[in-house]
Amino acid sequence: MWLRNPFPRFYPRVDFQIACDKYYGNPKDKSNRPNGGFTYVRSNLRTILFYRFWFMSRKTYPGNHDQDVLNKIKNDRVLEKIELTMRFLDTAYFGGFCERSKDFNKVCTMHANCCYGLETKVHDLKIVLEDWKNYTSLPPNERASASPSWRAPQNCRYYIEFRYSSTFLPDFQLLLTYQQTFTSY
Repeated sequence: MWLRNPFPRFYPRVDFQIACDKYYGNPKDKSNRPNGGFTYVRSNLRTILFYRFWFMSRKTYPGNHDQDVLNKIKNDRVLEKIELTMRFLDTAYFGGFCERSKDFNKVCTMHANCCYGLETKVHDLKIVLEDWKNYTSLPPNERASASPSWRAPQNCRYYIEFRYSSTFLPDFQLLLTYQQTFTSY
């Protein structure tokens, strides 16, 4: 969900920029956990080659989601050879349910990541929109001193709590099993 114009927050002259499930404070740090739900891409030969490589890499990692494939290839030497510049977007500006933006004065977008199911995402994004409307309806002097917080995620929080409390278990299959169990109630 776009809350304010994100374009001023993009890095100039960078080929590929992507939001994160987990951001470690450095936009060049490849240990950041990207989220394919929000990208900003310059159209050029480097990004065309990158997307072809990413698409072809699905064969190398069958059964993996495109985001998981990106996590596996983001350190590949092919990206150095094509001279792709990549940056990971700070969750302070590009927040999501995995890692919410804490500062309402900075946030540009909020993504329903770390959440399965359209109804669940829509429910929690409606809460985000309510929180945003409440914040933006404050007079400017109150807004500057306010310290609001997001009420969302609510329906998505079960997935997030489970995902980050089980770091020793295989991610994707376990989460899929948990999600199927949770939604059957």
